[in-house]
Amino acid sequence: MPEGDTVLQTAQRLHTALAGRLLTRSDLRVPRFATADLTGRTVLDVTPRGKHILTRVEGGLTLHSHLRMDGAWRVYGPDERWRGGPGHQIRAVLGNAERVAVGYRLPVLELLRTTDEESVVGHLGPDILGPDWDPDTALRNLLADPARTVGEALLDQRNLAGIGNVFRCETCFLARTTPWLPIGDLPAPQQLVTAAKKLLEANRARSRRHLYVYGRGGLPCRRCGTPISKTTEDDRPVYWCPRCQLGPVP
Repeated sequence: MPEGDTVLQTAQRLHTALAGRLLTRSDLRVPRFATADLTGRTVLDVTPRGKHILTRVEGGLTLHSHLRMDGAWRVYGPDERWRGGPGHQIRAVLGNAERVAVGYRLPVLELLRTTDEESVVGHLGPDILGPDWDPDTALRNLLADPARTVGEALLDQRNLAGIGNVFRCETCFLARTTPWLPIGDLPAPQQLVTAAKKLLEANRARSRRHLYVYGRGGLPCRRCGTPISKTTEDDRPVYWCPRCQLGPVP
């Protein structure tokens, strides 16, 4: 699942390819916006907000996309073969004389007024990798419901934006708690905010993530050597070290 670090990388690639250039190709393959034509407009910037991508276009328009589980934006040269998936999975094409950006399997794609961006991202908490990052606000948000589990609180984008299932597991590992501990019972909850920021910052420029527990079920813990445990929760795999991480388990 794309999370804050990979969404930031995607937005940076799109910004490099599109920003400051005139669109010579525009194709939005969703019924609601199929007749919208952005050709002749200049792309102003591409900005990530949590796990959302905002592509701002001349004329006060923003193309809002969200990758969710398996959406992707790919950038190609004008004569390069598109390799992101079959044609029927393409939801958007934005091109200029030098590059073409192709959006595959985008579950969220909508064109709106730039002045209305808050209607789609205004509910988000502080963005871990964004200019609005505020650790104190993020901590207050996380602790607003003390009975909520740590894992649920971290996944709620209204608390802090950018964490998905991978970094939920990784943040809990660094904070030495299982995801199922009520957050009000965590002795030092500020460790969650510190760990989340550390993890996403460390991975923001990496093509491959360095992970402590996620995807390592049965392998030795990098800290203590105990085999990493794995379970499934709401169709999402959850990984943790039964020795390093304290708290209830399923």
